[in-house]
Amino acid sequence: MKEGKFVILCVDDDPDILLTSRTVLEANGFLMEEARSAEEGLETFKAVRPDLVLVDLMMEEVDAGKNLVKEIKLIDPDVPVLMLSSVGNSLSQSVDYQDLGLAGVLQKPIDPPSFLSLLRAKLAKKGE
Repeated sequence: MKEGKFVILCVDDDPDILLTSRTVLEANGFLMEEARSAEEGLETFKAVRPDLVLVDLMMEEVDAGKNLVKEIKLIDPDVPVLMLSSVGNSLSQSVDYQDLGLAGVLQKPIDPPSFLSLLRAKLAKKGE
């Protein structure tokens, strides 16, 4: 937390997703940090230590999102990480949620009410 607000790190190479996420998050009382690559995401994660992380599955490399999640979980196994995906239901064929320790998956485009509901639920569990 920073300034009494939860900090969300959004890692995505799509500027529209970053803008949409920031607009929704900040309008609802969250702070957002952003990164446009897995490498930048890892650096930002280490510097900021966010309360929750949103990671795009496919960025500059096919496995960039999966690899970033693994690195984050080595640093902080308890931080909730949500995967952003535009590949729909086929995601379950390429990603093992349990192995990665994901707190959930969000489909693009983001549906703000569902997005906020899931974030609040994951952050409530973190606060217990």
